[in-house]
Amino acid sequence: MRIISGNKRGMVLSTPEGLDTRPTSDRIKETLFNMIAPDVYDCYFLDLFSGSGQMGIEALSRGAREAIFVEKDKKALACIEANISKAKLSDVSSVYKEDVFSALNRLKHEVFDIIFMDPPYNKDIEKDVLSALSNKSYVGEDTLIIVEASLETNLDYVSDMGYTIIKEKNYKTNKHIFIKKA
Repeated sequence: MRIISGNKRGMVLSTPEGLDTRPTSDRIKETLFNMIAPDVYDCYFLDLFSGSGQMGIEALSRGAREAIFVEKDKKALACIEANISKAKLSDVSSVYKEDVFSALNRLKHEVFDIIFMDPPYNKDIEKDVLSALSNKSYVGEDTLIIVEASLETNLDYVSDMGYTIIKEKNYKTNKHIFIKKA
């Protein structure tokens, strides 16, 4: 796994051992960041269920102003911290070492431009996260929420929660769903 573009381009990142995380492949990450490229520079990026931290680090490499990482798994946290340190991005990174829902309740921040989440597949966790985000002051009308999910995941309920799906990109094994407040 490597950083695809930006000032840290080509840097190889560590991934947590075991099967508890599913790192996004370089090809899918590149496709996603090419789609959101105009929105990344100078943005505030929130990386939920961070795993190795590769998505937030990619955003920082491409010029994001700040990335906040949220992860509770100890192996993944060690990996995130090592990757941030290796990339020399500690000054523009914060790591919340806790459950996503606890972090969302404690988080005090300006409005995020991009929120990326990659929760465990097929457990409907994204529904609970979207519900938790719906009344947070750091989620604005222009905040882009990106959910990485299995192909089977159905988010038809988001309109009832005050969101709109603006785009969906399917890959061979998973998809990205792009959501904004309605």
